[in-house]
Amino acid sequence: MTDTTETAESTATAETAESTASTARAEPAETAESSGTAGTTYSLAELSRETRMGGAGTETSGREIRRIDLSDFDSRKAEITEQLWTAATDIGFFQLVHHGIGQDAVEGAFADAERFFALPEETKARHALKKGLNSGWESMTQVRPSVGTPDQKESYQLTRPHMDGLWPDDALPGFRERSLAFEARCRELAMRVLSCFADRLGLPDGFFTRAHDPASDQYQSTLRMLHYFAVPEDVVIPADVWRAGAHTDFDCLTLLFQRDGQGGLQVCPGKEAEAQEWTPVEPADTVITCNIGDMLTRWSDDRLPSNFHRVKSPGPDDDRSARHSIAFFAQADRDVVIQGPAGRYPAITAADYIQQRIAANFAR
Repeated sequence: MTDTTETAESTATAETAESTASTARAEPAETAESSGTAGTTYSLAELSRETRMGGAGTETSGREIRRIDLSDFDSRKAEITEQLWTAATDIGFFQLVHHGIGQDAVEGAFADAERFFALPEETKARHALKKGLNSGWESMTQVRPSVGTPDQKESYQLTRPHMDGLWPDDALPGFRERSLAFEARCRELAMRVLSCFADRLGLPDGFFTRAHDPASDQYQSTLRMLHYFAVPEDVVIPADVWRAGAHTDFDCLTLLFQRDGQGGLQVCPGKEAEAQEWTPVEPADTVITCNIGDMLTRWSDDRLPSNFHRVKSPGPDDDRSARHSIAFFAQADRDVVIQGPAGRYPAITAADYIQQRIAANFAR
């Protein structure tokens, strides 16, 4: 994908770096190793930052998670681009409405996810996660560098080139076809949103679409179905145990589907990371919550900061029932080279970048 890699360096418009580049992103490239959880050493700057975000912090409702209307996208693209850019550079999280993915498709995806997670453990284990490939089923194996304890969840990950042997076709007829169709809808929407950021960054038409090619064996975008376990009423949850520990995402852009009433997601802008003040994100069936990932931060030379988020464990007075969500991670193809025009971070292939991030999260 040489057209993708060369334009990342040569055609991006060099606008003045905005003040929103956070103090949390002040250290540039991988210049030194840093110690992480349990003495682990990380060379990626993103992982070094993540190790500092494991505390409880405080909660605040003082931030606005903006909702952006994508209706009449083609005729309103310039207006939508400005709204996306403002939201992304301010808090790094935003929600999409009138996004074009029908509610029937979303409900169908959640129903398929719930049917999969209801399968017996021995059945799910036949489709276990392929090491290093973000594909298949795992349960309580993800340990964030921020906290050092396993996320209290299970997940099933769909990455198109690596799904041989991972489809539960016998147990769930039609699951494969429906999941692939939903993944394709998510990718199409993600590319629309990323095209807006490409316009603002001065990248050529189709830049991110070429970098996320589902027909390529290098494709590594992932659809992830998540099931956070119910917590019995009499269980006291330790302070260092989270449904998902604090982290930034590996990708360019995340689309997150949540259910009404199944809260717990909290966000903290990177530029405010030192204060560790976390804002709850209200879930809703009809909106898609989005966040900027680390790949796009690198491609934008920190102008689009990826921000921290976590899923807290339920407290004594919270609903302790199971929580489900579905995430689509737009992760550039393996052979794409990631580097912004200013060279703030050293060039790295998307394959190497994702591999280092997976290794840090699934080290056990």
